[in-house]
Amino acid sequence: MSDIKIKITDREGVPHEVHAPTDMNMNLMELVRTYELAPEGTIGVCGGMVMCASCQCYVKSDHELPEKTDEEDAMLSEAFYVEDNSRLGCQIRITENLEGLEVVLAPES
Repeated sequence: MSDIKIKITDREGVPHEVHAPTDMNMNLMELVRTYELAPEGTIGVCGGMVMCASCQCYVKSDHELPEKTDEEDAMLSEAFYVEDNSRLGCQIRITENLEGLEVVLAPES
């Protein structure tokens, strides 16, 4: 296993190309926190338990992602700024098939 590259555009519109390990069972929200791409306390507030939408992002690339769980769908139905391509970063596990993934962090609600 190796690192992959993911492009994350932060809430100020600044793009970042980051290296993401595929062997640590990380999710996208944890990756954003690791690279400090959002102010502390504004992303992953619930710790990745699908109980907030602070890690909402817009998937811009055409990657095949796992289907939304009922919990993720319910949380997004209550969130602000939801688009058709909205996902919760805590529900996107970093795997090799996400090489080149492009996401934009949703505005803070």
